[in-house]
Amino acid sequence: MSKKPLWVPSVETIKASHLAAFQKKVRDDLGLEFDTYQQLHRWSVDHPSQFWAQIWDYGQVRASRTWDSVIVESDDFYNTQWFSGARLNFAENLLRNRSDKVALVARMENGNRRTLTYAELYQQVKRCAGALRQHGVVSGDRVAGFMPNVPESVVAMLATASIGATWSSCSPDFGIHGVIDRFGQIEPKVLFACDGYFYNGKLIDSLPRVQGICERINSIEQLVITPMVNSSPNLEALPQAVLIDNFIPDVEPEDLEFEQLPFHHPLYILYSSGTTGVPKCIVHSAGGALLQHLKEHQLHTDLKPEDVFFFYSTCGWMMWNWLVSGLASEATLVLYDGSPFYPGPATLIDMAEEESISIFGVSAKYLVALEKAHVVPRKTHNLEALRAVLSTASPLSAESFRYVYREFKESLTLASISGGTDILSGFVEGNVCLPVWEGEIQCLALGMAVEIWNAHGESVTQEKGELVCTQPFPSTPLYFWNDVDNKRYKSAYFETYPGVWTQGDYGEITEHGGMIIYGRSDALLNPGGVRIGTAEIYRQVEKIDAVIDSVCIGQAWNDDVRVVLFVVLREGLLLTDALKQAIQRVIREETTPRHVPAKILSVADIPRTISGKVVELAVRQIVHNEGVKNSDALANPEALKLFENLPELQC
Repeated sequence: MSKKPLWVPSVETIKASHLAAFQKKVRDDLGLEFDTYQQLHRWSVDHPSQFWAQIWDYGQVRASRTWDSVIVESDDFYNTQWFSGARLNFAENLLRNRSDKVALVARMENGNRRTLTYAELYQQVKRCAGALRQHGVVSGDRVAGFMPNVPESVVAMLATASIGATWSSCSPDFGIHGVIDRFGQIEPKVLFACDGYFYNGKLIDSLPRVQGICERINSIEQLVITPMVNSSPNLEALPQAVLIDNFIPDVEPEDLEFEQLPFHHPLYILYSSGTTGVPKCIVHSAGGALLQHLKEHQLHTDLKPEDVFFFYSTCGWMMWNWLVSGLASEATLVLYDGSPFYPGPATLIDMAEEESISIFGVSAKYLVALEKAHVVPRKTHNLEALRAVLSTASPLSAESFRYVYREFKESLTLASISGGTDILSGFVEGNVCLPVWEGEIQCLALGMAVEIWNAHGESVTQEKGELVCTQPFPSTPLYFWNDVDNKRYKSAYFETYPGVWTQGDYGEITEHGGMIIYGRSDALLNPGGVRIGTAEIYRQVEKIDAVIDSVCIGQAWNDDVRVVLFVVLREGLLLTDALKQAIQRVIREETTPRHVPAKILSVADIPRTISGKVVELAVRQIVHNEGVKNSDALANPEALKLFENLPELQC
């Protein structure tokens, strides 16, 4: 770990930040002063009613009725009531701007580019909401999207939310069974889908999968097709289908009616990865999503109306929902659909320059791939507008921190963030008012009582353990769909420490008050009884230029566990003894002898979820001949066969 921070905010940056303005508001309203961020965070969790009321006011939440009580406590963590008595609408808060300012810039891999102003977005949502109402959609119904990351997806979601119906989406790269496992549980009344999409230079036809989905999910009364690759797609095999232009009425509705609903009204249904069985359907509230995203965007990301905000995501990942909430801060959002590496590794960097993106969000894996492709944006691109890089999906290595500051630019905030689909937000976040230390997430998120607990259930710092949250928060899921007596819900988060949320991440609070995430708890390695997070090994493997991807598991062996590392090598390279020794040497020198893999094997591909996360548990199950319950949750399920019955692991 470096002795000096990689970046320190200027006095001017701090003074101009949302966080400084928020603290001034707290000082003016409550007479409270905070000398450090840690003091501010402590107040936010010690006095949650005060804190979240201040967030409501600072974020200028639009509501037809204000709240009677910020918090009504319950014996159960998840039954805590937030902002009881309030009546609001999520879509109304995202459509507060009705001007000619650009709201959405939409770009596709094939070069197509469109823009939509806030005024145009409002009009499109109004017409789409009118169409949904005409087709019988009411508050409480489910509307689903099998859609790419395009404006039509945003419009359909906002129209759904304006009525009080619940939105759920998957990206069109999901297989039929993966979609049925999700949408089949929630029984949507209307399905928005596309005829196809572009990825990695290929045109993929979605209509056969759409047909299969509609044949298997009887609740779908109306199928709405958005042409993405063919202006006149053949819909003969889809009797309930209508093109989106024919679905939306020609007659302009008089106005967009925003149903005023309780804070806890269901807004979204998101899904667990589903690699260990049928995905859990996680129901999130409108108020919880709105308040958390206002807090994270403004106080942690410092998102302002003048910003151009981008996060690489599909509609099947929670970061899409998170990005779209940027409309509530009146920023310009950039939507991109396609491969981030087609036609070349600098595709997204080209877009960042062309669109003057100021906040650029990607996965940690993307930054590793950029470095291995020897992309040096500071030499090839004008990134004058760029002031923040956000990273999530997996832990960001110290080397990737150094790469961004060395090869992007020196003057920006690199915010590694971590949370999850489970909470539709983050537990640990970036902060434009704090230094950036390599390998560390900057701070614990405001209002989130995050701690690291050791094996004895004791709160510790500068020591590895389980990431827990000891107090309720507004974006706690409402429930899981069709989960009788909340059995799956309780098992998912409250089994390890009753009454305390356990996220399933293995981490450490640093001396700077930040966080290092070492990987998923269920993927922990335990050779000789020593607990090792897989991210500790990945951080070292990423330094090896010959390796472009990897997955690490623990294999049961001789009444113990041995560490097995699988690597994907650059094209044309072989896993020689010399390369194995080089990998082992780097791991040993930078960690401990316990971290060194007993076996290193070369494979052609690594299985990942649709959102790009390595599925260590699935690989471990295959290696142990246990099988994977639900391979449809994977982007490349065929990769699992590469790990079956390997002779090298029999000795």
